[in-house]
Parts: sequence; structure tokens; C-alpha cells
Amino acid sequence: MVLKIIGATDARVGTNILIEGNPYTVRKIDISKTGKHGHAKCRIEAVGIINDSKRVFVIPGHDRFEVPMIEKRKGQVLSVTDKVSIMDLENFETLDIACPEEIKSDLQENSNVEYWDIEGQKIIKRKF
Repeated sequence: MVLKIIGATDARVGTNILIEGNPYTVRKIDISKTGKHGHAKCRIEAVGIINDSKRVFVIPGHDRFEVPMIEKRKGQVLSVTDKVSIMDLENFETLDIACPEEIKSDLQENSNVEYWDIEGQKIIKRKF
């Protein structure tokens, strides 16, 4: 569920945006000046929130981006296998979530984690 739409020139470093349905975080943005008859151009470097893929593209300054709704929640680890099974600490819902390998190696049962719900996709971001 997208709550907000912003213009390309309104994006700043750290802004979360949707590109082709995938969530990205803006790491660098360069905005060129307008010409006599032209429009401003934005060169944006973005990194994927879920898969850490890098994306660089140039778009007109009047184009718009959707800003994804990101819920940051806390959970307790129940088990660690291919996916990590966690229990949400607010509503006690049990979830099986994919986890990056660098975080997965630090997880043990009964440890607390922060996971993000990004437009229905869930990922573990850090261990407490």
C-alpha cells in the first residue's frame, strides 16, 4: 500500500522509493539545471533494501516515484533453518522469513531481531 508519491527532484539521500515494484534506498542523487527549453535531469544511484542490488538511472526531474510503506517490527527467533522462524512480539504471529547470511550466522533461538515489512515482503534487518 503506497501512501505517498514524490517527484524525482524531491528525493534525497536515504529516501525509500519503488522502482519497477522493488524497494530501493537512494544513496546518491545529482540534479542538473534546466536548459533554455529543457527540463532538469536527475541521476539517481539506489541500493535495493531486500537484495542489496545497485541501480543507477537517469530520469526527467518531473517524473514521480512511489514511496513504500515500511513497518519496522520486533520478533523473537524460534528456530533457524533455511528460513528463520520468528514470533512477532506484539501480536504473537509466527512467520518464516528469509534472512541475509551475515545476520543468520549470529542468530540463536530466543534472541530478538528487528524485521521490516515492506509492501508485504518481510526481511530481517538486525539482531538486538
